[in-house]
Amino acid sequence: MPNEPNKLRVLIDANILYAGTIWRRWPYEVLRHAANGDFQLVLSPRIIEEVRMALAELAPKLTEDFDALLKRAAYEEVTNPPVEDEAAEAFLSRDAKDVHVALAAIQAQVDCLVTYDKDLTESEPLHERMKVLLPPVFLRDYMGWSSEQLEAIRNRT
Repeated sequence: MPNEPNKLRVLIDANILYAGTIWRRWPYEVLRHAANGDFQLVLSPRIIEEVRMALAELAPKLTEDFDALLKRAAYEEVTNPPVEDEAAEAFLSRDAKDVHVALAAIQAQVDCLVTYDKDLTESEPLHERMKVLLPPVFLRDYMGWSSEQLEAIRNRT
Protein backbone atom coordinates (compact mmCIF):
# COMPACT_ATOMS: atom_id res chain seq x y z
CA MET A 1 0.00 0.00 0.00
CA PRO A 2 1.45 3.42 -0.88
CA ASN A 3 2.40 5.64 1.99
CA GLU A 4 1.37 9.27 2.44
CA PRO A 5 4.10 11.83 1.74
CA ASN A 6 5.72 13.22 4.90
CA LYS A 7 3.97 10.67 7.12
CA LEU A 8 6.21 9.08 9.73
CA ARG A 9 7.15 5.57 8.58
CA VAL A 10 7.84 3.09 11.39
CA LEU A 11 8.90 -0.53 11.23
CA ILE A 12 8.05 -2.58 14.29
CA ASP A 13 9.43 -6.02 14.91
CA ALA A 14 7.66 -9.27 15.68
CA ASN A 15 8.06 -8.98 19.45
CA ILE A 16 6.21 -5.64 19.48
CA LEU A 17 3.48 -6.97 17.19
CA TYR A 18 3.07 -10.06 19.33
CA ALA A 19 3.20 -8.25 22.69
CA GLY A 20 0.79 -5.59 21.44
CA THR A 21 -1.68 -8.28 20.40
CA ILE A 22 -1.46 -10.12 23.74
CA TRP A 23 -1.04 -7.41 26.43
CA ARG A 24 -2.49 -3.93 26.68
CA ARG A 25 0.70 -2.14 27.61
CA TRP A 26 3.10 0.09 25.63
CA PRO A 27 3.33 -2.15 22.52
CA TYR A 28 -0.47 -2.24 22.39
CA GLU A 29 -0.53 1.56 22.42
CA VAL A 30 2.02 1.71 19.59
CA LEU A 31 -0.24 -0.61 17.56
CA ARG A 32 -3.28 1.46 18.46
CA HIS A 33 -1.56 4.55 17.02
CA ALA A 34 -0.76 2.56 13.87
CA ALA A 35 -4.37 1.43 13.55
CA ASN A 36 -5.53 5.04 13.97
CA GLY A 37 -3.24 6.14 11.13
CA ASP A 38 -1.01 8.29 13.32
CA PHE A 39 1.99 6.88 11.45
CA GLN A 40 2.61 4.54 8.54
CA LEU A 41 3.23 1.05 9.87
CA VAL A 42 5.87 -0.77 7.81
CA LEU A 43 6.25 -4.56 7.93
CA SER A 44 7.97 -7.32 6.01
CA PRO A 45 6.32 -10.67 5.25
CA ARG A 46 8.86 -12.42 7.47
CA ILE A 47 7.97 -10.27 10.49
CA ILE A 48 4.26 -10.97 9.95
CA GLU A 49 4.93 -14.70 9.60
CA GLU A 50 6.93 -14.77 12.85
CA VAL A 51 3.95 -13.29 14.70
CA ARG A 52 1.46 -15.64 13.04
CA MET A 53 3.57 -18.64 14.06
CA ALA A 54 3.90 -17.42 17.66
CA LEU A 55 0.17 -16.72 17.94
CA ALA A 56 -0.73 -20.09 16.42
CA GLU A 57 1.40 -21.79 19.04
CA LEU A 58 0.74 -19.66 22.12
CA ALA A 59 -2.53 -17.77 21.60
CA PRO A 60 -4.44 -19.08 18.58
CA LYS A 61 -7.65 -17.33 19.62
CA LEU A 62 -5.96 -13.97 19.02
CA THR A 63 -5.05 -14.65 15.39
CA GLU A 64 -8.24 -12.96 14.20
CA ASP A 65 -7.46 -9.89 16.34
CA PHE A 66 -4.01 -9.74 14.75
CA ASP A 67 -5.45 -9.97 11.24
CA ALA A 68 -7.97 -7.23 12.04
CA LEU A 69 -5.18 -5.00 13.33
CA LEU A 70 -3.16 -5.48 10.15
CA LYS A 71 -6.17 -4.62 8.03
CA ARG A 72 -7.07 -1.55 10.08
CA ALA A 73 -3.49 -0.27 10.17
CA ALA A 74 -3.22 -0.42 6.37
CA TYR A 75 0.44 -1.29 6.73
CA GLU A 76 3.03 -0.83 4.02
CA GLU A 77 4.61 -4.14 3.09
CA VAL A 78 8.29 -4.10 2.20
CA THR A 79 10.23 -7.02 0.79
CA ASN A 80 12.21 -9.40 2.92
CA PRO A 81 15.93 -8.65 2.71
CA PRO A 82 17.91 -11.10 0.54
CA VAL A 83 19.68 -13.84 2.51
CA GLU A 84 23.01 -12.71 1.01
CA ASP A 85 22.49 -9.26 2.56
CA GLU A 86 21.80 -10.82 5.96
CA ALA A 87 25.11 -12.68 5.82
CA ALA A 88 27.02 -9.60 4.67
CA GLU A 89 25.54 -7.39 7.39
CA ALA A 90 25.45 -9.86 10.28
CA PHE A 91 27.27 -7.28 12.43
CA LEU A 92 24.00 -5.30 12.74
CA SER A 93 22.80 -7.58 15.56
CA ARG A 94 24.34 -9.90 18.12
CA ASP A 95 21.66 -12.44 17.17
CA ALA A 96 21.62 -13.55 13.54
CA LYS A 97 17.84 -14.11 13.79
CA ASP A 98 17.35 -10.34 14.11
CA VAL A 99 19.43 -9.16 11.16
CA HIS A 100 16.48 -9.40 8.77
CA VAL A 101 14.56 -6.88 10.92
CA ALA A 102 17.43 -4.38 10.89
CA LEU A 103 17.92 -4.78 7.16
CA ALA A 104 14.21 -4.47 6.38
CA ALA A 105 14.15 -1.17 8.29
CA ILE A 106 17.32 0.12 6.63
CA GLN A 107 16.35 -0.94 3.13
CA ALA A 108 12.85 0.52 3.50
CA GLN A 109 14.41 3.78 4.74
CA VAL A 110 11.94 4.06 7.61
CA ASP A 111 12.15 6.91 10.09
CA CYS A 112 12.65 4.53 13.00
CA LEU A 113 12.49 0.95 14.23
CA VAL A 114 10.51 0.19 17.39
CA THR A 115 11.58 -2.88 19.35
CA TYR A 116 12.29 -4.29 22.81
CA ASP A 117 15.00 -6.59 21.42
CA LYS A 118 18.30 -5.70 23.11
CA ASP A 119 20.21 -7.23 20.20
CA LEU A 120 18.82 -4.34 18.16
CA THR A 121 18.43 -1.57 20.74
CA GLU A 122 22.05 -1.98 21.88
CA SER A 123 23.58 -2.33 18.40
CA GLU A 124 25.92 0.61 17.71
CA PRO A 125 26.27 -0.25 14.01
CA LEU A 126 22.49 -0.18 13.66
CA HIS A 127 22.16 3.08 15.63
CA GLU A 128 24.67 4.66 13.25
CA ARG A 129 22.29 3.96 10.36
CA MET A 130 18.88 4.63 11.90
CA LYS A 131 16.85 5.43 15.02
CA VAL A 132 16.01 2.40 17.15
CA LEU A 133 13.52 3.08 19.93
CA LEU A 134 11.81 1.29 22.78
CA PRO A 135 7.99 1.55 22.71
CA PRO A 136 7.67 4.06 25.58
CA VAL A 137 10.34 6.28 24.04
CA PHE A 138 8.52 6.17 20.70
CA LEU A 139 5.23 7.04 22.40
CA ARG A 140 6.86 9.98 24.21
CA ASP A 141 9.04 11.34 21.40
CA TYR A 142 6.77 10.78 18.39
CA MET A 143 3.23 10.38 19.69
CA GLY A 144 3.48 13.14 22.31
CA TRP A 145 2.77 11.07 25.41
CA SER A 146 3.53 12.62 28.79
CA SER A 147 5.46 10.90 31.56
CA GLU A 148 2.19 10.54 33.47
CA GLN A 149 0.48 8.82 30.54
CA LEU A 150 3.41 6.44 30.11
CA GLU A 151 3.52 5.64 33.81
CA ALA A 152 -0.21 4.86 33.84
CA ILE A 153 0.41 2.08 31.30
CA ARG A 154 3.39 0.55 33.09
CA ASN A 155 1.39 -1.74 35.39
CA ARG A 156 -1.76 -2.12 33.32
CA THR A 157 -3.22 -5.62 33.47
